[in-house]
Amino acid sequence: MATEKRKRAFVRSFFTSPTAVEQDDTAKMLRKASQLRGMQAPDVWVPDNEDATAPSMRDEGVENILDVISEHGEDFPGEIHPRVVWHRDDPETRRRGFEHMMRLADPDEGAVQHIDGFVIPEVGAIDDWKKADEFITIVEAEHGLEEGSLSMSPIIESGEAELAMSRIDEEIGKRSNNLERLFLLVDGEVDYTKDMRAMTPTGDLPPWPELRHNTSRAASANGLIAVDGPYDDIRDVEGYHERMTDNRAKGMLGIWSLTPGQVVEANTAPLPPEAGSYLLEIDGETVELDRTEDGGHAYDGDDVELEALGDGRYRLKAGGEERELDEDELQKELRDRTQYVMAMDDYVDSMEEFEEAKAAGKGAISMTRTARLILDGTEVEVTRDRMWDEATYQAAQTPITLFQEVYEARPDQRDELEDTYGEEVVDRAMEVG
Repeated sequence: MATEKRKRAFVRSFFTSPTAVEQDDTAKMLRKASQLRGMQAPDVWVPDNEDATAPSMRDEGVENILDVISEHGEDFPGEIHPRVVWHRDDPETRRRGFEHMMRLADPDEGAVQHIDGFVIPEVGAIDDWKKADEFITIVEAEHGLEEGSLSMSPIIESGEAELAMSRIDEEIGKRSNNLERLFLLVDGEVDYTKDMRAMTPTGDLPPWPELRHNTSRAASANGLIAVDGPYDDIRDVEGYHERMTDNRAKGMLGIWSLTPGQVVEANTAPLPPEAGSYLLEIDGETVELDRTEDGGHAYDGDDVELEALGDGRYRLKAGGEERELDEDELQKELRDRTQYVMAMDDYVDSMEEFEEAKAAGKGAISMTRTARLILDGTEVEVTRDRMWDEATYQAAQTPITLFQEVYEARPDQRDELEDTYGEEVVDRAMEVG
């Protein structure tokens, strides 16, 4: 068990797989998951002996976990956190979960050496979290494991559990518990919806932005990591990306992944893009401009028209509105309508420039970016200035710190990262900050 892994600041992908299936080889899905590598391998793999596995097969699921992890756990590139059964209102379910953890942690079985912790579903109030913590403490003591070596990641699936998150900071560090073992706070919106007795006209899950915000806040306040729940429309890649984009704006970088394809999306989406791009706002909608071969950014559509009239004047049609503008007015209009998505080398360049300025005794500097936009065949240069101070620098450091941690923690992904960004940019990214 590598307890130092819990010093991680980021988890991108949380991948569950059933522990036993109705096939000749009941461990087939576990075995396939254990051999994932590169971007298909999650940061956290969760052999799921709860919802993903039929109740009648859960005892066999525990044996499958032991067999597969003892054989493949050493080579698996991410962390391994089995999900056991638990329920805040059912002592019998908690007893079974305890027995399963006791079995999985037996050093003689050869699996616990590669297990980093347990995922605990259906937790309730903070006292219920303490029960799970006490059970794990007993498991460690019974098997002679270092106390605190197995982490605990509760799934927030009830109003009780959501309220409990506000009490974590009061409980961590008390002699009466070992809640320092907390690692991930994982949202489970399906059961949360049931617990809240929520309904929508279509039967779809509510988006629950408040839950995701509260989970991210609790994680930030206590040095933990927030993970969003499953996005079950596995063919809706665009929707999955939109969900992750919204989550990242809340500080929640991790998300549940149900397939290796979703794992790839979850692993790559938080990283800075390979190339920068411009976004153009049109009538409340945002579109990405196409990058031209000569470095311009072109709009290919019918909702914006730009015509040069001569003598520095332009006619702009956008969103059903037509205006005649001079160069300064057009510059302001396009600055208001465009946003720049920074690439990896943009972050590195800007951070290096600020570090040099700070070393020279400057507290803030202005950085200029000029782009050539092509709208309806008409080219115009747009320049924007941005002040960089220490706060701006620290904010820009988050995606770079994420990249640095991924590069260090996941050697199996280094070749893909270098192919994407280039070795020179990767080397500089690992040094900056």
